[in-house]
Amino acid sequence: MSQTSQNHVTRTMSEWAAHLSYEDLPSDVVVAAQRFLFDSVGCAFGGLLQPDCQIALDVLAEIAGRGPAAVIGTGRRIDPVSAALANSLLIRVMDYNDIYWQQDPSHPSDLIPAALATVERQGGSGRDLILGIAIAYEFEQRLCEASFPGIREVGWHHATLTAVAAPIVAGRMLSLSSEQIQHAIGISAARHCTTGSVTAGKLTMMKNSVDPLATQSGVLAALLAERGYTGPEHVLDGKEGFSHVFPTDWKFEILTEGLGESWRILKCGMKSYPTEALTHAPISATLALVIENDLAPDQIQEVRIRSLARAADILADPTKYDPWTKETADHSLPYVIAAAIVDRKVTPDQFHADKIKDPTIRAQLAKVKVIADPEIEKLFPALQRVHVTIVTTDGQELSQQLDYPKGDPRNPMTDAELETKFDALVAPTCSPERLATIKSKLRELETCDKVSTLMDELVADRLPTA
Repeated sequence: MSQTSQNHVTRTMSEWAAHLSYEDLPSDVVVAAQRFLFDSVGCAFGGLLQPDCQIALDVLAEIAGRGPAAVIGTGRRIDPVSAALANSLLIRVMDYNDIYWQQDPSHPSDLIPAALATVERQGGSGRDLILGIAIAYEFEQRLCEASFPGIREVGWHHATLTAVAAPIVAGRMLSLSSEQIQHAIGISAARHCTTGSVTAGKLTMMKNSVDPLATQSGVLAALLAERGYTGPEHVLDGKEGFSHVFPTDWKFEILTEGLGESWRILKCGMKSYPTEALTHAPISATLALVIENDLAPDQIQEVRIRSLARAADILADPTKYDPWTKETADHSLPYVIAAAIVDRKVTPDQFHADKIKDPTIRAQLAKVKVIADPEIEKLFPALQRVHVTIVTTDGQELSQQLDYPKGDPRNPMTDAELETKFDALVAPTCSPERLATIKSKLRELETCDKVSTLMDELVADRLPTA
């Protein structure tokens, strides 16, 4: 390899990943990786009942090859590339998995299936999987920080970044050399840029599919690189790479400075609501005001939400005032606030088709006013401040300000809250006995000799029959 190619940032990233071992991980990183896996498995079981996952699993049943990688909840084993797509979509589909937002947003747990599929292929252990999870979070989150402004601000989706991180995860789990991992990055990132159209305006099933497709791309790229396939080392910082084609300021040193000295996974949040991340603080503030003041829907005249410009743009455009699908409703600030007013909770139940059509909820949508606040904009991303004012029909103005939602690392979900979320997601497809077994096996991850034995237990025992 020439000296020029060695100077590209993907080389440093690849070398660090290739040489990182489980023994290099601090204990708090190990604990965090296990918590995020626990949360992600719960989300995946919830995903089993979602129509888009059922479609995708039906297609994969037709086209996927036999292989060593399990599909969560189903008991099926298929090829690693297809399994990575299936499991990532199961985790992602409810928009209930983790969240990290700096210059760009991301859901690093979307990449856990890249580690799962390749660890199973290699016959790896629970400790191998923990290592893969730590690497996934490290690079996915650093990539979110490296572009100023974020690529979402210029019309591209963060799945573009997932396609860079996923091959690093898969490559390390396959024990590739640093040069092979670098080629895998080039293979995946050069062909998997995703437009922001998937989260703009009226939303479709593609909203939750693009990150899983990028994860799948990373696994395929790593398998190609394993056999000697090559890709552009300069895909990020060279001729016609990211720094050339995206009209943003890239600070690639963010991708490598301090690797192993601090760990990004400790800065990632979990979701306490199955909705777009910037809705969480407004939901929390609204629920607090409604419950504390015992407000009925007909007592509320208006709900004013001061938030970020991107919240107003993404979550309160005209299509979000008339949502008819789950994908649009969970990205609609008017809808989630209306549901909070009526039901005093925002859970997966609020996104069933009949609930979205509920006339009482729909009557609240027009009451929600979203205002882009320049002062709040200045505080982001250090704070996700939101200011909610409820104007009552008798003229009262009740206000609540929050700087970060429940689940943020500064206001983390407790183990008990995480388990409550897990139980609610898994119980519809699992008996109490199966639920208890799944939780027990996940808690033994660090001492698990083969991840395949864990995956054998992650099977639903009361899925509805066709």
